[in-house]
Amino acid sequence: MSDKSLKLNNLQDILIDEFIHRIKSGNATPSDLNAARQMLKDNNISATVTNDNPMNDLVKILPFRDETDQVKKAYNE
Repeated sequence: MSDKSLKLNNLQDILIDEFIHRIKSGNATPSDLNAARQMLKDNNISATVTNDNPMNDLVKILPFRDETDQVKKAYNE
């Protein structure tokens, strides 16, 4: 691995650690959360909603659900 690649990997590790720290501490700003979301998206990280994961809890509390929208579920109810 080149020196430049190593530096970029180290920088990404530092950013990830900082996002985790801010989110867990409750001190993450909306901008922090958006940057963390974008980093996940840019690295093709996604989540599937199931009955037994935190993503389902998040979906349940989001205030902007339109009951006329059809939501595809990854589990049987």
